[in-house]
Amino acid sequence: MPERSSSRVQIWLLAIRPKTLFAAAAPVIVGSAMAYTDGGFHAGPALVCLLTALLLQIGSNLANDVFDYERGADQGERFGPIRVTQSELLAPWEVKRGMLVVFGLSILLGLYLTFVGRWPILILGMIAIISAIAYTGGPFPLGYHGLGDLFVFIFFGLAAVMGTYYIQVLAISATVWWMAVAMGLLTVAILVVNNLRDVESDRLSNKRTLAVRFGEQFTRLEFVTCILGAYIIPAGLWGSGKLPLLSLLVVFTVPLAVRLVLAIYIDTGRELNKTLAGTSLVELLYAFSFAFGLFIDSMMQ
Repeated sequence: MPERSSSRVQIWLLAIRPKTLFAAAAPVIVGSAMAYTDGGFHAGPALVCLLTALLLQIGSNLANDVFDYERGADQGERFGPIRVTQSELLAPWEVKRGMLVVFGLSILLGLYLTFVGRWPILILGMIAIISAIAYTGGPFPLGYHGLGDLFVFIFFGLAAVMGTYYIQVLAISATVWWMAVAMGLLTVAILVVNNLRDVESDRLSNKRTLAVRFGEQFTRLEFVTCILGAYIIPAGLWGSGKLPLLSLLVVFTVPLAVRLVLAIYIDTGRELNKTLAGTSLVELLYAFSFAFGLFIDSMMQ
């Protein structure tokens, strides 16, 4: 019995895909760091924002797993991680039930965030859940019509950073907006690598990502643009006096980002899994270094 329980846990971990959770945590870290700098940090709402973001990412992963299977997108050889539905490790109804449980928990946490941040947070939360399901499910799956990049940019960039900040400060500044754009670009870069890796299988399954629509060279250029934009934005904010010098500690992640840019022009297929993991790591290190810089600057005031 213990071995069976252990194997079930491992299967659900495969479905949850823990490595993808960096993309959910990083924007919350940035939003909370900026709230701290502006004197509005509150540990309770910040923690609940983090948990909610993680649950939304997990729910989205489960939805993608089962709905991609039902649409036939997981047929043939896969370069990405194991899909539990396609591999018959879990039945579709089990994955859907898990997805509903996860989204249900996120709604419960969202009620608390609504109490703190009022009705805008309620609307944002409901749209985020609907969009997470609609990414690969429903009559018009966003990811199948080239809208995945926009979805990720809005909800794992703009909404995550600004929502986290707003819940604690009850206001939004232009500086927060621009850093939300930076985090959105980094999160889109993760999706871009994923879509480049899967471009052939997506083309066969009629999943019309931007990589399928515009080709691999466009996709590589999109990746480079996202990476460059993420570093130009804080530099510009510092240059205009909106951010302190120590916020530029993000430059310590530049060497790794440069290696990723080189890899995107060299690696193909399964080799891009390393680039995908590296891009996710860059986003997390970027968020931590940015937050650490703001914290040290605040301590020096």
